[in-house]
Amino acid sequence: MTTSRKLENSELDRKSVEEYKEAQKSPIIVILDNIRSLNNIGSVFRSCDAFLIQKIYLCGITAQPPHKDIHKTALGATETVEWEYAENTLELVKKLQSENIKVYSIEQAENAIMLNDFYPEKELTCAVIFGNEVKGVQQEVVSASDGVIEIPQLGSKHSLNIAVSAGIVIWDLFSKRGDFLQNR
Repeated sequence: MTTSRKLENSELDRKSVEEYKEAQKSPIIVILDNIRSLNNIGSVFRSCDAFLIQKIYLCGITAQPPHKDIHKTALGATETVEWEYAENTLELVKKLQSENIKVYSIEQAENAIMLNDFYPEKELTCAVIFGNEVKGVQQEVVSASDGVIEIPQLGSKHSLNIAVSAGIVIWDLFSKRGDFLQNR
């Protein structure tokens, strides 16, 4: 049996806020489309911090920092991850596409690409949209996206919490960017 000692926080080589802001970012943008839960928003900030995500856009009714409930879950990630509020998700999608950014809705939809079969274009930044906890990504936004990515699910619920979905997708895209990881 292998014995493994848990590492202390001081051994984890964490970046300071300044080091984080200057670090090369993953070519991934996260868009939150009308997210209700402040805890979900904070959790997404934390996942984005962990994988050096380029930016988060908070759209529609999605709350914005500073807020104590976002802060409680984000554990300071609102200070490191760049974010911006955009009132209209559809307009944001069109703006990003005009900047040669591929935009994908994370949703269950006809002709969706399963996440395990999706590989981002190495040269391009991609944006992923996560939708409202009840209604998902707005249909007009899904229709305007460059594609739809679905997280394969085999159970009876076929529904994941938005923070869980974001963590899965962000890790998957980050890990598939082998060129980014090798240049760290």
